[in-house]
Amino acid sequence: MKSKPNVLLIAIDSLLSTHMSCYGYHRQTTPHIDAFAKKCVLFDRNFSAHIPTTSAYASMLTGRDAFGTNCVALRHKGDLAPNVPTLAEILGGEGYDTLCVGFSKNPAGRGFQRYLDYSAWGSLAEGASRKAESLNAAFLPELRKLAAAKDRPFFVMLRHMDPHSPYLPPEPFAGMFYQSDPRDPAKTSMEPIMAFRPFADYFRQWIPEGVTDAEYVVAQYDGAIAYMDSCIQQIFTALDELGLAEDTIVVLNGDHGETLNDHECYFDHHGLYDVTLKVPLMIRAPGLLPANQHVDGYVQHKDLVPTILELAGFEPTVQFDGRSLLPMIRGEVPSHESSFYITECTWMRKHGWRTPEWKLIVALEPDIHFKPPVELYNLITDPGENSNVADQFPHIVTALRTEMDAHIAARTKATGRPNPIENQPGWHGKAGIDYFTSSQQAYDSLHIGSVSTATRLQADAKNVKAPAPSPAPEPVADVVEAVKESVAIAK
Repeated sequence: MKSKPNVLLIAIDSLLSTHMSCYGYHRQTTPHIDAFAKKCVLFDRNFSAHIPTTSAYASMLTGRDAFGTNCVALRHKGDLAPNVPTLAEILGGEGYDTLCVGFSKNPAGRGFQRYLDYSAWGSLAEGASRKAESLNAAFLPELRKLAAAKDRPFFVMLRHMDPHSPYLPPEPFAGMFYQSDPRDPAKTSMEPIMAFRPFADYFRQWIPEGVTDAEYVVAQYDGAIAYMDSCIQQIFTALDELGLAEDTIVVLNGDHGETLNDHECYFDHHGLYDVTLKVPLMIRAPGLLPANQHVDGYVQHKDLVPTILELAGFEPTVQFDGRSLLPMIRGEVPSHESSFYITECTWMRKHGWRTPEWKLIVALEPDIHFKPPVELYNLITDPGENSNVADQFPHIVTALRTEMDAHIAARTKATGRPNPIENQPGWHGKAGIDYFTSSQQAYDSLHIGSVSTATRLQADAKNVKAPAPSPAPEPVADVVEAVKESVAIAK
């Protein structure tokens, strides 16, 4: 590998590591990534500690936690915390040609020299959604140009929008994992999903009418992963054919996972459950890292930037909240911190504390799902987090809250700023409401009316204006008309 290696970050939105075959999933959803993983160091316990997209990428691209970035909300207002450089700014300052594909609006995407967007949404009315092909069409010609400039290394970030909803993979991926009748009247698992009023209109725009089996929708999610996997292979092939593979650090990482038919969060990525927190991470660096190695210690998004910089041979001039993973890869340390702080500010505003054995979730205001204010799960006996035992083990709740509060106090003292999750007025974009006072108020207020609404909600994370209040769902005729709306491009 040359003295200044190229860096390619393949960042994937809404990818559950547990739905990837290289992480042990029973369906072969990622055969090409599986083969790539055999050339990589793969991290079995990689966590996105700060949900959702905006705050997750803020950590991934700065090496900071939420206190360091001051970013916790999907609709983050303004820039990152002062004096926090992004990876693009750091590598750009070292002479790198920097390019970002599909991530121009997020505060942590600051500092790239060039940006490209691509069509990254879709709807049932438009048919199959070819997001990954659109990304490749935008990126691969640029990759050839970068390869021709042999005297200058590059840093490229690709923001993949598969398998973010809508789950509309093209054939044969749409039928790859489901061949039953999705409208079987004996199946009823879609009933509570379509009855969840805040999301029901959005679901009607991409889930076919009459579907009764939620497993059909899960199969479409898996099909979207398999479709994306086939398109990512084109990128791997191009790296080989252009002679870039041996001189390029390639990172594949997810911003957060996905709640499918889990925890009543329904085909989205909110909730501080492990289906949202656990994400894939694998790194290939020929000559610098071993191949086909699994690391089972605990790592987080904040560890990625210091790792990339050490691999690339740079001495950081700033202090990170995360730590390089190279000592863990070399077996010098077994793990980074296994107990850590978690936050969410998507459709609920919560924080918590996760240990290898326990998960504590504390609501900072009532949520749309009418969940209890405190949740406690034993991750050993109940890894699916299906049984809230907070009332049974109040002493565990107290002990975990004490640990969490001590961590918050230490980090707020270190940054000189209040905990950002506790100071998010208007986080949900509803004019005139800063914080919800009841779950009923939250349920009645929050509503995704269409795919285009969902796109707008995430279109400009740097300066999101409050959307107009959404009415409760209208009769079916109006919903059908809403399906005809045109869909904007990627977030």
